[in-house]
Order: sequence, then structure tokens, then C-alpha cells
Amino acid sequence: MKTLISGRGGRGIAHFGKLVMALIALLALNSRAAVTKAADLLAGLRPEHPRLLITSNDFVAIRAAAATNVETAGILNRSEAAARLALAKPPLTYDKQGKRLLSVSREALRRIGLWSFAYRLSGDKVFVERAEQEMLNLAAFKDWNPSHFLDTAEMTAALAIGYDWLFDALASSNRITIREAIVSKGIDPALDPKARWNGWQRTENNWNQVCFGGLTLGALAIAEDEPGRARELLSRTQTNNLAGLRPYAPDGVYPEGPSYWGYGTTYQVLLLSALESALGTDWELSASPGFLASAAALVQQTGPTGRPFNFADGGEGVAFRAALFWFAQKLNRPDLVNSQHQLLQQRLADRGRELPEEFMLPLLAKWTATLPKSIPPPALPLAWRGDGPNPVGIFRSSWTNNNALYLAFKGGSARVNHGHMDAGSFVLECDGVRWACDLGAQDYYSIESKGWNLFNRAQGSDRWRVYRLNNFSHNTLTLGGQLHDVAGDARITQFAANSAEVNLSAIFAGQAENVIRVFAVGSDRTVVVRDEIRGGKPGLPVRWQMVTRAEVRLDGAHAELQQDGRGLRASILQPVGAKFEVADAQPPDDGVNAKNPNTRILLVNTTIAATGKLMLAIQLQP
Repeated sequence: MKTLISGRGGRGIAHFGKLVMALIALLALNSRAAVTKAADLLAGLRPEHPRLLITSNDFVAIRAAAATNVETAGILNRSEAAARLALAKPPLTYDKQGKRLLSVSREALRRIGLWSFAYRLSGDKVFVERAEQEMLNLAAFKDWNPSHFLDTAEMTAALAIGYDWLFDALASSNRITIREAIVSKGIDPALDPKARWNGWQRTENNWNQVCFGGLTLGALAIAEDEPGRARELLSRTQTNNLAGLRPYAPDGVYPEGPSYWGYGTTYQVLLLSALESALGTDWELSASPGFLASAAALVQQTGPTGRPFNFADGGEGVAFRAALFWFAQKLNRPDLVNSQHQLLQQRLADRGRELPEEFMLPLLAKWTATLPKSIPPPALPLAWRGDGPNPVGIFRSSWTNNNALYLAFKGGSARVNHGHMDAGSFVLECDGVRWACDLGAQDYYSIESKGWNLFNRAQGSDRWRVYRLNNFSHNTLTLGGQLHDVAGDARITQFAANSAEVNLSAIFAGQAENVIRVFAVGSDRTVVVRDEIRGGKPGLPVRWQMVTRAEVRLDGAHAELQQDGRGLRASILQPVGAKFEVADAQPPDDGVNAKNPNTRILLVNTTIAATGKLMLAIQLQP
């Protein structure tokens, strides 16, 4: 100590002081961490049932809202009608499709949620009796298929909601049986230290959110009778759910695409809502970077036609996203559900059509009760960029005109979960028509049942033999007839009000030194896609392509596209002498790949010049 404090000019004393302050700060940090770790996660547990998602007070408020709110009344009427239709269905059976029991778990959640909600509002015991029968049936299953843990998690959520919402109406012996099933078939498999199926607990994708979401509902439902297991499961949720939230950073772009945003984020919302209703806190998980911003990001990724920019494993159809209503309420941003609100009204009016995500109807009744009668259009920018593992850029000409121009494009990498070889790809809408489209995903079982390893993302894996997933079916470039480099990562390097640049160089590693794609949007709704290649092998084939459902008439360097009574003109600006071609968007006839009816590819085939350079520019004009 004497040596330490006797340095020149008092510097030793100052250094010692800094060490002491650092030590004090470290001790304080450790002390706070210890206090946080030691805090009883069940200290704020609501003692009575129901406590999951909708409390007794919420049910009272929903009934009151239905008396004056036509939409809330419509949701209640639709949910009770769906519940009554489900009464006649036979009990569910342990019926796996390949490795998945997931469809059974989802139907269990739909039925039990509807029946439980209908009983809470109507008091009709027929709903209790049928829900009780179904839950005992499911409790008797040999397991809930933990080898594919999504199935277990969704089944746990189903029984947790039924157990909680019907708690006082269930026979005590049946309540014990259902509780024991939640523990033995749901929570215990997740806590098993030797189980090989629990890798999801630290993954950065939808599995983390869905599994922790379902299991957290289970833990909160049975917490007073199984406090030890509940605390252990909740502790894992508190610590490890952060990994599932990490992909939203920094701007809310969900790397797995809008479809999987719907899946992962719905369960994240269920998790957060259940924590709030049961414990009075969501542990600030909702404050994770990019999570709350993901609602506006999803709205940005939805075109004027209502179709999403369906990159990664997703569908192109208009999708109802109930979880957006939670964000609208949480953020006091009703504008975020402008189009969803219109869609909900249409679905409620169409009595012959089932609502998607029917198990969310009870929560929709809660979330829509506070919406204003008039929902404003989105208060969002016309040009928007979101960074992250799969960066996205958006240009649109209006938020209020269904015929507006809409251009959405992306960078990213094929190695992300559910990713495609689609770096540089885009979709284009104008005049109510989607001119450039993405084929989306193929049904998983149709591929897996043929022995292909669909989820191996290595360069030479079966995944890239699936036509809809590789670059040969996306609106991007292909060099030398080769697959994109899975290890490559494309970034949006420049972004302005009417133009953007995507650096694709890493996607074509070993084929060209520099590959840049530039998007430019004119005031007349004209779009130019310009590709600049440098340092390429002279003579290397280059293919530009755009997938479309329009009819195409070729005229050399021009093409006329016709769809739904509308037109789009495509022109090759560079290179001089290049001509358009059309090919059917059909995969190899291998018995595995699905056909793509009424779909074709507008393409340009050219080569890199002797200089190693190529400039390729295509203009698209409605």
C-alpha cells in the first residue's frame, strides 16, 4: 500500500482512489444483481383466478364495452358462435404429421380458449363441460411431443388458459389432473437438464418466444400449488427470453419475415400480457431494443394491397395480425391498426368465414374496447429503412391511396433462421397490383416427408434444392448460374428519400469483387433498379430476374406487363443490346418441389465485359 500511494506528483494516490471507487462500484453492482436474483419472482402474484391475460375486472369491462361498442359486441358474438360450433367436434387425438403434433396443439388452444371465454361471459355450463372433457383428454396423452417443443409449449398454453379461466368451475379432482399434466408434460420437460430438446432456451428466434410464452402461461397458472417449479421456469424466462428479443434490434425488422413476426411476436405478447396480469410487471422485457418499434416496422412492410413483403419463410396473402392491437394499446398508437381494423370489420361482417387466429378473439375484445371510433391512417414516413440481420428498405407514394406505388427491398443473409437466398430482392406494387412478387415458402412437411433436410442452412444442403428458397426464384441477381453464398451478408449502405444502395458483394464472393444494387424512385412513380458489377470474371453469365403473375408481351429491350386491367412497362436502359426473356417460374420436376401456377419470370441474360465490369439498369413504369 505504501508503494502504491507514493507515486510521483500524487498520481499514486489518485490511482489508488480510482481503484477504490471501481471496487465500490463493482461491489454495488454485484449487490444489486444479488438482490435482483434473490427477489421472489412470485412476490406480486395475483392470488385469485383468472390471472392470465384477462382478469375478472377485465371481463367486467369487456361486457360493459360490448353494450356500447359495436365492434366489441361483434367480437363477442363471433367468439361465442365459434365456441358453439366447436362443441360438436370430436375430442382431439394424438395425431402427428411427421415430427409435429403442432396442429393438434393449436386446435386445442383455439377450442379451449373459445370455450373458456364463452363461459366467463355467458355462464353457460355447456362450455365448461366440453372444455373440461377436452383438457382431461389432452392430459391423458402420453406426452405433448417435447422433441418438437413448439408443440409442447402451445399445448401448455391451451391447458393453462382453460385451467385459469375456468378455475372455480372445474371439479377439484379434474383441476388436479389438469394441473399435474401442465407440470409433468409441459414444465418438467423444459426443466430437464438432460433433455436434448431444450436448445430453444437460448436461441435468437421464434422458438424462444413461443416456448417461453406457452410455458410462462403454464407456470403462472399453477404457481400457488407448484411454486418451486413456477419460480424455476420464470427465472429461465426472465434470463433467457432476452435472446428471443434480440433479433428485433435495432429498428424492429423481424429477421424471419412478417409471417414469423406474426408467430413469434404473438407469443411474446402473450408472455408479456400474462406477466402483467399475473405479476403486475413484464420485467421490462417489452423495453428490449426494437421490440416495440416492430409494430411500425411490420406496418411498413405491408403494401397498399394489404399483402406483406413476404421475405423468408412466409406467405403472400393478406394476413390478420391480432397482436398489432396490443401494440396500438400499449403505445397509444391506434394508427398502427388502421388497415388491420378495416380487415377485422370485414371479417366480422363475413359470418360465413372463420377468423384467423380465433384463439386471439378474447384478447381482441380487450384490446379493441379502448380504440377510438375513427382510426387515423399511419403516421409513418413514406421512405423507411430498418437495419438488423435482414435489413429492409421501403419507398411508397402514399399512406392513404390503395393505388400507391410501393417498393420494398432487402439485404441480409441466407443463414438467418428461415432465411432464403434473397439478398437484393424486392417486391413492387402500384395501381392495386403486385407486379414483382415473392413465391414465399413451401409446406415443410411436403419437403421433409421426402427425406430432405430442410433446416440445414449449409451451402450444399437440401434447403437450397428447394426452388422457392434459392436465388433462382427471387427478384435478384445470379452470377455464373451459381447459388448465393450462404456466408455472405448484404447491407443497405446508403438510403435517402428516393434512392438506396445495397452492397451485394459478399453474396457473390469469389465471383466479383464489387456488386452494388441501387434502387431509385421517381416522382412519376417510375422505379429504376441498377446493378453495378466490378472485378468480375470476363464472360461470366449474369441473370437479372423478376417474378410476376402478370401476362408479359416482349418487344426486345421492352416488355409490357398486364394484370387485373392494369399495365406496367419494363425497359432495359443498360446494357445496350440486351433483350428481355420470359420463363415459367417452375422448379425441377423432382417430386419434391411444388409447382407455381400462373407465375413467370421476366429476365435478362447478359455477361460481364472484358473489363470485368457490367452496368445493368431496368426501368419499371406503371
